[in-house]
Amino acid sequence: MSGFTPGALPPVPPRPRAKTSTIVWTIIGLILLVQLLVVVFAYLVLALGAGLVALSSLLALIPLAIVLLTATWIDAWEPEPWAAKLFALLWGAAAAITIALLFDLGQHLFTTIPEDSMLSSVVRAPLVEESAKGAALLILVFAARRTFDGPIDGVVYAAFTAGGFAFVENIQYFATAIYEGGAGSAATVFVLRALFSPFAHVLFTSCTGVALGLAARRRGVWRILGAFVVGVACAAVLHAVWNFAGYVGFWGVYLLFELPLFIAAVVAVVLLRVREQHLTRDRLDDYGRAGWFSYAEVGLYGTRVGRRRIRAWARGKGGEAPGAVRSMIRVTTRLAMDRQQIIDGSADPATAADEAALLAETTALRSRLHAIG
Repeated sequence: MSGFTPGALPPVPPRPRAKTSTIVWTIIGLILLVQLLVVVFAYLVLALGAGLVALSSLLALIPLAIVLLTATWIDAWEPEPWAAKLFALLWGAAAAITIALLFDLGQHLFTTIPEDSMLSSVVRAPLVEESAKGAALLILVFAARRTFDGPIDGVVYAAFTAGGFAFVENIQYFATAIYEGGAGSAATVFVLRALFSPFAHVLFTSCTGVALGLAARRRGVWRILGAFVVGVACAAVLHAVWNFAGYVGFWGVYLLFELPLFIAAVVAVVLLRVREQHLTRDRLDDYGRAGWFSYAEVGLYGTRVGRRRIRAWARGKGGEAPGAVRSMIRVTTRLAMDRQQIIDGSADPATAADEAALLAETTALRSRLHAIG
């Protein structure tokens, strides 16, 4: 356990904090993405009209809510930083959309390929869009390297990025359907995109997220860049098949390929989430054997049933108990992830200091909880 023994802690190095420059650049990046999103909406309003954009935005919020609620459920065991998830969402809705629009403009100005051609839909669009969305994950695997440490994290960030992208794309599709075909056409497009396939973009981009999440466990720039290329290629293939369905028969491809693939992806995510829970229990068991946690504490903070019990106890106590329990769950989970990084060799030089500080924090939280109880 990094040379520590249970009992009184030696002087603990301060827990690594985000550098002021990192915080400043994060804020600047989010502000720039918000400004870019305003530009994207201004473009939509100019192209489609304010009324259509407003109505279509309300409709597009429904599949976005489905995606974000699902991603939050997936993320519940070891939540990723909200700043990183917000970055992913804004990147998808602003930067990735802008990149796609610029490529559309370039195709219109500098090539003779029609924008609605099969080549454009099945080859260019998947490559451009999946590269643009995947860029957010590539940035995050470096910028949020302390928490982006597994495939489940990649799925979460992919869901936020793809959700943002699909939100703006759906606005365009819904508005166009209303303008060209009226309510009946819009209802058909809404059912197909919002209810039958709200996770289409999530499924594609998750290929990149999973690849980067696996690569993040074994650090190395070239390993991560290679994973990015492989992930984007897989995402583009799935996206291409989805777009190709419009030319050969949507329902056949949907029922025989996309739906089974989606079910398999759901099963894989559930299994990954269960594995994450088992990993937490196993690593806390390591600390338990070293004397840092009792057997009961490992069960309370390292299992789903245990967390439900300790949360119910905290709600019954009221006061500061729920907050202390939330902190204890967060800290013990982060501690388990740090230990896993140390074991699999993906830890950075700050991980040992982070581990020491987390152990000290658990000691302080335990004292608070004992005082409450």
